[in-house]
Amino acid sequence: MKPNILVVNDDGITAPGIKALMHVMKEIGRVVVVAPDSPQSGMGHAITIGKPLRLDRVDIYEGIEMYSCSGTPVDCVKLAVTKIFKGKKPDLCVSGINHGLNNGINVLYSGTMSAAVEGAIESIPSIGFSLDDYTLQADFSHCLKYVKEIALQVLTNGLPTATLLNVNFPKGAHIKGIKICRQANAKWAEEFDERIDPYKRPYYWLSGVFQLNDHGEDTDSWALDNSYVSVVPIQFDMTAHHAIPVLNSWSFTI
Repeated sequence: MKPNILVVNDDGITAPGIKALMHVMKEIGRVVVVAPDSPQSGMGHAITIGKPLRLDRVDIYEGIEMYSCSGTPVDCVKLAVTKIFKGKKPDLCVSGINHGLNNGINVLYSGTMSAAVEGAIESIPSIGFSLDDYTLQADFSHCLKYVKEIALQVLTNGLPTATLLNVNFPKGAHIKGIKICRQANAKWAEEFDERIDPYKRPYYWLSGVFQLNDHGEDTDSWALDNSYVSVVPIQFDMTAHHAIPVLNSWSFTI
């Protein structure tokens, strides 16, 4: 029996990246797509709690069951599990292919990765895929055989408990192979460009530069800079286990 595969993203249901991903997954199993009705980049793990959600069946690509959701990427996964799969969880959840990298600290902000994290929280083997190309004209063709291979490996071997994969692709067709990596120590040096609207009130545009503070050759950033596909196992348990002995050494006075 073919596996049931949930496909989600944060760029919206009509994005070229999700089209590429769903067609690869269709070669592997039965595909159900649940994606936001508009771009939701940078939403992180946001959920909708103050207004109703809409989930509409749409017919965009022949032979693929698709639903457009008015909420966030995480909402998409939650609704898919409870309302479409009705608690009988899919065998795999894949998110992407994102237009733009989600290496380093970007994993915390990414709607693409948060959808995959939500899949893992639901105990579904989950993968987030991203490409180093932010344009709508992005070429995903060189990624597809790696997407299929990684998905098949997860379906065959499973993943450690409470773990998912963050997979990033370099731009261009000359990929050397796959590297299992750690997340690079990097952050955004952010700036806010202040402007004035016609009513003389200030408003701000967020901009910034991605700063890499890690020159190890075992990181996702190094792999991508050297034309490898980076695969980082990540977890949603954010406990800093190494800090517990330090805190236990403190002498609390109350």
